[in-house]
Amino acid sequence: MDEKEEIMMEQTSTSGMSRRQLFGMAGLGALILALPTPLRAELMRKYPTLQAKLQEYLAGRKAAGIVIAIGHGNEAPQIIKGGKLGFNRDAAVDKHSLFRIYSMTKPVTGIAAMMLVEDGKIKLDQPIADFLPEFAQMKVLTDPDNSMNAVASETQITLRHLLTHTAGLGYNIVNKGPIKQAYEQAGLLPGQVTKLPIPGLGGGNTVGSLQKFSTELAKMPLVYEPGTKWSYSVSLDLLGHLIAVVSGMSFEAFLQKRIFDPLKMTSTYWQVPRSEINRFTDNYGLFQGALVPLDPAAQSIYLDKPAFAFGGAGLVSSAHDYDRFLHALMNYGELEGVRILNSETAKLAMSNLLPQGADKAGTWIADAGFGAGGVVGRGGQDGSFGWGGAAGTNAFVSTKRRIRATGMIQYMPADQQDFQRSFPTWVLADLMAMAEMVKDKAA
Repeated sequence: MDEKEEIMMEQTSTSGMSRRQLFGMAGLGALILALPTPLRAELMRKYPTLQAKLQEYLAGRKAAGIVIAIGHGNEAPQIIKGGKLGFNRDAAVDKHSLFRIYSMTKPVTGIAAMMLVEDGKIKLDQPIADFLPEFAQMKVLTDPDNSMNAVASETQITLRHLLTHTAGLGYNIVNKGPIKQAYEQAGLLPGQVTKLPIPGLGGGNTVGSLQKFSTELAKMPLVYEPGTKWSYSVSLDLLGHLIAVVSGMSFEAFLQKRIFDPLKMTSTYWQVPRSEINRFTDNYGLFQGALVPLDPAAQSIYLDKPAFAFGGAGLVSSAHDYDRFLHALMNYGELEGVRILNSETAKLAMSNLLPQGADKAGTWIADAGFGAGGVVGRGGQDGSFGWGGAAGTNAFVSTKRRIRATGMIQYMPADQQDFQRSFPTWVLADLMAMAEMVKDKAA
């Protein structure tokens, strides 16, 4: 993937909220849940903004299909959906349709790492070199955009740094100049888009294992001194290898055992089985204002085994499955009587874990904090945690308001249309409208 795909970017949660709106939201979740069931059902069918935007996208061929899951408290999510698995396919999308969630994988990886903190196997501020000795003596670039000149780093990379993109690692879709070229030449490309020969969507072959990824990454100079700046990076992919080493099992097996199986996330894959093509969406690229096939399901790159499990961008999932992940986070680590994290660990994971003094100026999280793989408190909304994905997806949870939202769509670059960027704002608008209806009913 090349730099133009800041597609990946995943600017989630609750941008653009006013203080009045935030105060208006306080207690909304509890208020809705306290309503009589018929009235609550009536209100929850509304979602006028989301319904209008869905129709706008489908009528304008800005998306082939969209699935949105909105959950209140411990109730099943309300599903808003429309369109098909692809423009030239007959099957309609539903809550079990499979979408490439790209960097919505990052919070899953982050939560997995926090499980190991809870298990006492690693500490948040422990140097990763205790487990990955190849990172013991890193160098840092003196002019990251223009030169490979580097000096010895003064700070050891810690788990906290990996979780919060403050380790100083690079990303070929973000960085420029020699360091971008070095990453590409070394195969440090933890992501995949298509098997089709489309210019700008290649960049080289990815190294063949997490172990090799770690070894080659350790040879690269850092872009920034660890702990000093938020810089979007491959840190969650490296974290997958750290999880494997610390846990003593493969990264994939750890996630399956500790997250996917307990939460009954049966439609979340690193490699989509061919038996599931009939519910796998097509992905599209936006070229000259029109969507064209980029990764058709029947020929998808996700049908092949990936070079390794990309902890930063590798998963395919459904609105149903991702809602279950968010639901467990909303309950501080528990879903339907099954606990994957204790409440204190879950709260810590969704809190601001940024190192003190880390520079956020000019970044995607300038108005927010960052937790275990996701943005926290964007726009001043306490209790929010989430992230988005390269193909336009977006998901977040508000523990304070006991609301969760997942938006599934498939187009790239994500920033060329407003679904990912505006999805949280649309959700907020409908929740505010719902609050007004509650007031009217009570009057």
